[in-house]
Amino acid sequence: MIKVDISNVWGQLALPDLLALEKEVSSAHKTLMEGTGEGNDFLGWLNLPSYEQTEEMRRIAQAADRIRETSEVFVVVGIGGSYLGPRAAIELTYGNNYNLQRGVKGNPRIFFAGNGLSTRAWNDLSSELDGKDFSVVFISKSGTTTEPAIATRALRWMLERKYGTDGAKSRIFAITDPCKGALRQMAMEEGWETFVIPPDVGGRYSVLTPVGLLPMAVAGINICDVMLGAAKAKKDYDLRSFENPVWLYAAIRNLLYRKGKAIELLVSFEPAFKMMSGWWQQLFGETEGKDGKGLFPVTAEFTADLHSLGQMIQQGQRNLFETMIRFAPPARTVTVGSDWKNLDGLNYLEGKTLDFVDEQAFRGTVAAHADGGVPVITSSPRLITTRRVASVEISSMLWLTMMTVSPPAACRSRIICRMLFRPAGSSPAVGSSRMSTRGRMASTPAMATRR
Repeated sequence: MIKVDISNVWGQLALPDLLALEKEVSSAHKTLMEGTGEGNDFLGWLNLPSYEQTEEMRRIAQAADRIRETSEVFVVVGIGGSYLGPRAAIELTYGNNYNLQRGVKGNPRIFFAGNGLSTRAWNDLSSELDGKDFSVVFISKSGTTTEPAIATRALRWMLERKYGTDGAKSRIFAITDPCKGALRQMAMEEGWETFVIPPDVGGRYSVLTPVGLLPMAVAGINICDVMLGAAKAKKDYDLRSFENPVWLYAAIRNLLYRKGKAIELLVSFEPAFKMMSGWWQQLFGETEGKDGKGLFPVTAEFTADLHSLGQMIQQGQRNLFETMIRFAPPARTVTVGSDWKNLDGLNYLEGKTLDFVDEQAFRGTVAAHADGGVPVITSSPRLITTRRVASVEISSMLWLTMMTVSPPAACRSRIICRMLFRPAGSSPAVGSSRMSTRGRMASTPAMATRR
């Protein structure tokens, strides 16, 4: 399990407050897992994890192999949950500069499009695709969402112009509704290979469907390991007690909400976590923001954002709390060197690892913010030493996040509807058994670049 530390919230909360919520949390968990609440027709994500490779997973792996063998670039078109989850998993596994070592057949670069309307961004992508072999996946349940629909028109036209209509067919994939929608109709008429988004899985919960698995597989992530990690997480996080980090995190967030906290600031000390934070933000914001209720989810990256937000956090309104993610150090270390002039005064750090300095910044930030009246929840996911461990660990974060942010809709009239959410995907802050008691689209050049 991913560890979570709540020792820096006790200045705002008391242990009896936490224990008093046990029955509410238990009831919410039971309702979710049994599917007895309102909105239970969108709980299909609960049945996605698998210990064995399914036929669909084999098809995904085969498609990914073909894409990798024939493409220098792979473009994922989608918005919201149709791109945030897979991009988060890819960046957290390979780093946010993952494309630097890519760009050849067998190891294509991966770009994400259809998530905005910027002309500059489109021009940049067009330049990247110029003269290169590429493939595309269009992801949308409807096929009519403005941003990805415009990108679909443009990229389809580029492929058909480059390879011809028949040649483009083998390079276009669609992930969409099994029966209806503009994208489903287009894929059937054009003969594109398709994968299904289950009708009972909402877009923001679709990362363990082909929506997430195909891009991951093209990136080189073993999707069997991903599903194995999710299956294990499903079992681990079904624990019915406060030894379950999902329970613990959900309860603390709920208590702080009741105490008047209106904002949760999800912080990571790892740049590769940025898109995971974005995925978390959508999950929490879109799920909780109902009926005039819900915490406002905000993200930050420390230490960089300490230089812009630090003052506000320490001395601004006391209407927020923080969830901080701090990963264990990497196997490959970097050491601070010496400078005989020592004009910056940092020779006292000579011989120390960069991670050591980062750790001190983390500890100092936690202490300063907690002392300043900001409750801080911390989490330290385990060290990711291999790609396989990364796949398993990241899928655990993804599962935990979806579970914690998916309270039964029947409870929406009460604050308890916020109980079963926890920022794993984007905020791996869930998971410790330890609890401290201290403190339509035509093939026309819709977006052809004008030269």
